[in-house]
Amino acid sequence: MSLSKLFDLTGKRAAIIGGGSGIGEAVAIGAAQLGADVAVLDANEEAARRVAAGIGTHAHAAALDIRDAAAVRSALDGLAHARGGLDILVCTPSINVRKPILAYEEDEFDRVVDLNLKGSFNALQAAGRVMTRQGGGSIVIFSSIRAQVVEPGQSVYAMTKAGIVQLVRAAAAEFGRYGVRVNAVAPGVVETPLTAPIKADADWYAAYANKSVLQRWARADEMVGPTLFLASDAASYVTGTILFADGGWTAADGRFTPPGM
Repeated sequence: MSLSKLFDLTGKRAAIIGGGSGIGEAVAIGAAQLGADVAVLDANEEAARRVAAGIGTHAHAAALDIRDAAAVRSALDGLAHARGGLDILVCTPSINVRKPILAYEEDEFDRVVDLNLKGSFNALQAAGRVMTRQGGGSIVIFSSIRAQVVEPGQSVYAMTKAGIVQLVRAAAAEFGRYGVRVNAVAPGVVETPLTAPIKADADWYAAYANKSVLQRWARADEMVGPTLFLASDAASYVTGTILFADGGWTAADGRFTPPGM
């Protein structure tokens, strides 16, 4: 294959769940720019339609709540039937309730686990059924640096993101013989609607910026390259891996610079 074609998604049929805003929106736009036919799926149908309209003729939109397993199966089966297959599935949605373990309420626990972990499982399972039948495809699920490092108030969110890592590894092991690759992207701190409350607090925003070795937050569009690398033929021998796109957050364990450095 020509190196110039490694990242080309022309003719690929992609479904971007969470495509109505944030990272998902950026990925949907990026996939279309690389030639993919993009289905923008989001719990907020109006947002999904806005993104699809901005992309143009190679995109369409639909409402999808990944907590509903039957709805996810129906949506992805329907896309595959209508378009003759499904080559790429990217799933980005998650929520966080920042509270100490001892203060967590049962309904809060259920909300975070239901969307982040069960929802990701539903999307992966439904895409896996389509792709294993057709004999190929790429699934990218979003984890986080919180799968590896935590701070107070991140218990349940971190638990779900660590669970996604093992889910991706298990799916890669099971789907590989069918030519289906499964990977995860683990962002650091990214400017999205999910992190808006942090950005609104100047001290909190600065603390997170300084934790990255690049000393800044990521933009949502900076997650497009890592995601579409995993989705593309450039990553044809990459499966079961977690790509940390975190500005070096998990690489450095301290901020002190020794004398003379």
